[in-house]
Amino acid sequence: MICRSDEVLEGGDGIRFTVQVCGEAVAAFLVRYGGRVYAYRNSCAHVPVELDWQPGRFFDTGGTYLICATHGALYEPESGYCVAGPCRGRRLVPVAVEERDGGVFLKGVLGA
Repeated sequence: MICRSDEVLEGGDGIRFTVQVCGEAVAAFLVRYGGRVYAYRNSCAHVPVELDWQPGRFFDTGGTYLICATHGALYEPESGYCVAGPCRGRRLVPVAVEERDGGVFLKGVLGA
């Protein structure tokens, strides 16, 4: 289990965790948006830097988009699609998770 479901608040701070990709630990995060949990590798689609400006702070001030603290790129929380910034049109790499039995669990990494 990555965390309990009730730890992931709608539009609130995200939960940071790591996943193994080809035997290497890779930073990832999950957030809740529109009632659903979404998870991505914690790496901007423009330059491989972590998105959060403080640990767990992934949303812009309006709580609408995920934002890269370094470049200001804005990503849709439900798709990881970049709608503004230097990587417009690219996407964050999703991490497959599922919410069940009061927890959020890792299913695998897509697009590793």
